[in-house]
Amino acid sequence: MTQENALSDIFRIAIGQLNPTVGDVAGNLAKAREARAEAAREGAHLLALTELFISGYPPEDLVLKPAFIRACWSAVESLAADTADGGPGVIIGFPRQDETGRYNSVAVLDGGKVVAVRDKVDLPNYGEFDEKRVFVQGAMPGPVNFRGVRLGIPICEDIWGELGVCETLAESGAEILLSPNGSPYYRGKVDIRHQVVLKQVLETGLPLIYAAQLGGQDELVFDGASFAFNADKSLAFQMSQFETALAVTTWKRREAGWHCAEGPMARIPEGEEADYRACLLGFRDYVNKNGFKTVVLGLSGGIDSAICTAIAVDALGEERVRTVMLPYRYTSEDSLKDAADCAKALGCRYDIVPIEQPVTGFSSALSNLFEGTESGITEENLQSRARGVILMAISNKFGAMVVTTGNKSEMSVGYATLYGDMNGGFNPIKDLYKMQVYALARWRNENVPPTALGPSGEVIPQNIIDKAPSAELRPDQKDQDSLPPYPVLDDILECLVEKEMAVEEIVARGHDVATVHRVEHLLYLAEYKRRQSAPGVKITKKNFGRDRRYPITNRFRDR
Repeated sequence: MTQENALSDIFRIAIGQLNPTVGDVAGNLAKAREARAEAAREGAHLLALTELFISGYPPEDLVLKPAFIRACWSAVESLAADTADGGPGVIIGFPRQDETGRYNSVAVLDGGKVVAVRDKVDLPNYGEFDEKRVFVQGAMPGPVNFRGVRLGIPICEDIWGELGVCETLAESGAEILLSPNGSPYYRGKVDIRHQVVLKQVLETGLPLIYAAQLGGQDELVFDGASFAFNADKSLAFQMSQFETALAVTTWKRREAGWHCAEGPMARIPEGEEADYRACLLGFRDYVNKNGFKTVVLGLSGGIDSAICTAIAVDALGEERVRTVMLPYRYTSEDSLKDAADCAKALGCRYDIVPIEQPVTGFSSALSNLFEGTESGITEENLQSRARGVILMAISNKFGAMVVTTGNKSEMSVGYATLYGDMNGGFNPIKDLYKMQVYALARWRNENVPPTALGPSGEVIPQNIIDKAPSAELRPDQKDQDSLPPYPVLDDILECLVEKEMAVEEIVARGHDVATVHRVEHLLYLAEYKRRQSAPGVKITKKNFGRDRRYPITNRFRDR
């Protein structure tokens, strides 16, 4: 540190709430350079980027590949060399390997070199996290001297856990805590993060900056909403949620320590808006980061395919979305009209491909084998599987990713057909219960979220929202012929899945014991289907797959 670079009583910290891509080391480095240039133009002394930024987060088993680790370190060294220009220093997350193990680390770059490295101490191993599998625990860190300011840099879980990382940093002289994070979205997560940070502020007496990643990565959505609390427990700044952003915050040294004097105060969306925008961001990034130019989905005239079409158009634009109505003899005139009206309102392509001939062909091919048996679910599923084959054929021919549209209620109890309506590459509503789907549809008809490319106004016809849901696989079929009403089903499922409640506790809420037993049985029985389902955006605290990992072979029932 030269005397000219030493900070006096003003410290400008830029928070880069960016959207890295796992494995795209060169692309992530370019994003870091672009952010540093912007931070320099705005007079920042330091740019703070997020957890494992250079590799993308979570990199999972990519970090087991030595070539990947070397590429990440080379990128960090290259960015460090840039800082020889006297502009902003950089804090950036990266995976590192030495003779003692593999670490989730951050590097502090300044003056043309890596001036410090700190390793994550508290490795999470719950829910969507599995870091103990690929990283080893770092040593308890001390502060980093950045141009005369002692920064404590606890990495993500280091502020969430109980290992005392922040207290150690405070006791060893840190003046500001700056935490690079990779914290995935679920409903109400911003409030929980605020509580976590306030706890550390109270215990250490130091301001804490929470730098949050932005972007979709497979099922996970990183929602941004970076923020900080001053030592006096006041909210120092709040960045926007679900949007890429770079904000320069101004900190002033007072007698009692550093205090944020200037920073953004963005509005944080709540409820249906937050969930919809999470679905939108997760879907957009999955499609774009995996290189799909277009998507295709079956538009049935039902609520699930309608909301998925709205999300797809909002995420990608109408020109990249193709919808197909696949009618059969049981498809109602209402459904044909509703599907056409929905596609027209959203402005996307709409084709009709009748499935009478393929279903008849399958039935004819199987007639000798099925002779003497009763027609039933098997024949109904042939309709769904014919639709799935047609959608996959369109996907193969035109390179469009198939969007699958089953909601969490249906996925929970197995009301979806393998190799039929479960076909697809990604499901934007996989973690939304049926009643939440209705709530999002109503919200979207009244609102257009920021960054959405779709139109305003009623994009999901009201008749789709009002009519009784039906798979239309037989005459006059309704979902409630074989399922409890969705408000009842969803409450039971939330108790079983999110809260892991005992049957007797659920019955005490007013539910029929036989109904609860049946729903529990269906939930366990459908595990094999869920293992073969497309990934989808995580919205709840416990989604299927990353969070809830139950055995397929499982004879336990709570009796």
